[in-house]
Amino acid sequence: MGVGKSYEIRTYGCQMNVHDSERLAGLLEEAGYVRAPEGADGDADVVVFNTCAVRENADNKLYGNLGHLAPKKAARPGMQIAVGGCLAQKDRDTIVRRAPWVDVVFGTHNIGSLPVLLERARVRQEAQVEIAESLETFPSTLPTRRESAYAAWVSISVGCNNTCTFCIVPALRGKEKDRRPGDILAEIEALVAEGVTEITLLGQNVNAYGSDIGDREAFSKLLRACGGVEGLERVRFTSPHPRDFTDDVIAAMAETENVMPQLHMPLQSGSDRVLKAMRRSYRQERYLGIIEKVRAAIPDAAISTDIIVGFPGETEEDFEQTLHVVREARFAQAFTFQYSKRPGTPAAEMDGQIPKEVVQERYERLVALQEEISWEENRKQIGRTLEVMVAEGEGRKDDATRRLSGRAPDNRLVHFTRPDEPVRPGDMVTVEVSYAAPHHLLAEGPALAVRRTRAGDAWERRNAAPAPAGKGVMLGLPTVGVPAPLPAAPDGCRTC
Repeated sequence: MGVGKSYEIRTYGCQMNVHDSERLAGLLEEAGYVRAPEGADGDADVVVFNTCAVRENADNKLYGNLGHLAPKKAARPGMQIAVGGCLAQKDRDTIVRRAPWVDVVFGTHNIGSLPVLLERARVRQEAQVEIAESLETFPSTLPTRRESAYAAWVSISVGCNNTCTFCIVPALRGKEKDRRPGDILAEIEALVAEGVTEITLLGQNVNAYGSDIGDREAFSKLLRACGGVEGLERVRFTSPHPRDFTDDVIAAMAETENVMPQLHMPLQSGSDRVLKAMRRSYRQERYLGIIEKVRAAIPDAAISTDIIVGFPGETEEDFEQTLHVVREARFAQAFTFQYSKRPGTPAAEMDGQIPKEVVQERYERLVALQEEISWEENRKQIGRTLEVMVAEGEGRKDDATRRLSGRAPDNRLVHFTRPDEPVRPGDMVTVEVSYAAPHHLLAEGPALAVRRTRAGDAWERRNAAPAPAGKGVMLGLPTVGVPAPLPAAPDGCRTC
């Protein structure tokens, strides 16, 4: 359909959207499209927006970008614009009404329809809006253009069975659907055979895996099964929910060698009263108990979290409870958000909406406290010897500083002196940490060891081949995960 035509994908939101964009790219390339050069900024035959609906400014951002493209499309006969993702699932016909120059609108359940919808819109010369109400096919069966040769996302489930009052995602992604364990492991083994050495298991509520197939210990069994995949060096997962974080999962993390000492555990609030209003099924004591158990089993684990400030009805006392949990848990990193009212969620209609200036003041206090703790926790890493996986695109100043960057086993970002021998993304470099900042570590001395890996070989093969027109999916707001690159997320889309 698209032989010789160029495409550009703009991705906003969570790690689910980032991985969906890899599939959209795979679908388009299978249909004959080619990647537009990086920085094309709309100068492509097809521009696809993969949208998020979690943040309050999501729709303003989309319509602003669509408005920017309107004159470009008018000046470029045959150009097409498609809008998919959570905002498309939510707004449906509204998008075409507000931006009649859009050619295709598709939802979260039918991303595989994009090439056909583009062709139908071209032939019929009218917008095609197709929103499936339930999942048509599990997305992992679709062709995928992986953005990294050495690290990959692997979806184990889609959808969410929770009913958090602030979150619209379950209404847009649907009820949880789990993949069969054998299918997941087959995908992991295929990726490892291609050279991937790090995978991130992905789900809207990843550790609830098994609820759809009737096995409460399915997730811990899956982690242990990953430990048996030869050649798989690093396993991560995101994002879990405290409700489903059971002792068997902690044991599997501690006892499975290639499961990394890293945990992202959303808190959202430290106040029991607010957690109840959020319809979160745990309380402060339960949350801190999980953290304590993880630290007892995995002393070096780096734990990160998500926190919402200013939820309706939040008092100063409630907020102080959140600060208390932050002090007790001592997170390595926290993704902090000011509450964002989303139409269609129960919280949007709640009494006690907090004035913007109050939310901002609390937010600044929380960020200052977490920055202090992150720096203190990072300073504890000074003098440690770490094996770092060299990453692509992690250190924006690497060329100027003659350094390389990568991720430690616990997912901390490490900048280190470039070794004398050549290394490639995916290779492993052993370094000693000499300095710590709140958001990164620095190893200024010479590398202690370099280990060339199959992942580095895979990166080299990919880059030796004739390069596609562009580098990859434009990642809007990637979150904890680790297929590189991982820029910091100033805004985000998290649900658990």
